[in-house]
Amino acid sequence: MPILLKRLTAVDAALLANIGPDVFDEPVQPDRLARYLAAPGHLMVLAFDGDLVVGQCTGVVHHHPDKVSELYVDEVGTASSHLRQGIASTLLEALFAWGRELGCEEAWLGTELDNTAANGLYRKFNGAEDTMKYYEFDLR
Repeated sequence: MPILLKRLTAVDAALLANIGPDVFDEPVQPDRLARYLAAPGHLMVLAFDGDLVVGQCTGVVHHHPDKVSELYVDEVGTASSHLRQGIASTLLEALFAWGRELGCEEAWLGTELDNTAANGLYRKFNGAEDTMKYYEFDLR
C-alpha cells in the first residue's frame, strides 16, 4: 500500500487516532492538537500507511516587518517501523511546498549535532549549516 500525505486542518484532528511508534516525541494531547491546528500559520502534514500515521512534519509561518516571510520547520518524525523509506523527505518537500504557497521565501530549523539521520536528511536538501547557540527558557 502506498504512503499517502495529508495536510491537516482543524477539522482533521480525528485522523491522529492511530499513530505509529516514535512519530511524535510524546503522546498527542487532543486539546494541544486543536490549539495548534486552529492557530493561523501552523502547518501539519501527516504520512499514512493505510489508517496508520507513520510520519509527521510541522511548521510555523513567520511574517516579519523587515525580512521575507519564512517557514520554521518545527518537527519531523517517522515511525520506527517505517524508517529509511523516504517518508521524512516526502514530508519535508510537502511542507516546503505549502510554505511557498503561503508566501515563504526561506525555511529554517534546528537539530541536534549528533542526530546523524536528521543532519543527513537536511544536507540532502542542500540546507546551509550555520553555527548558532541554542537557549531554552522555562516560562512556567
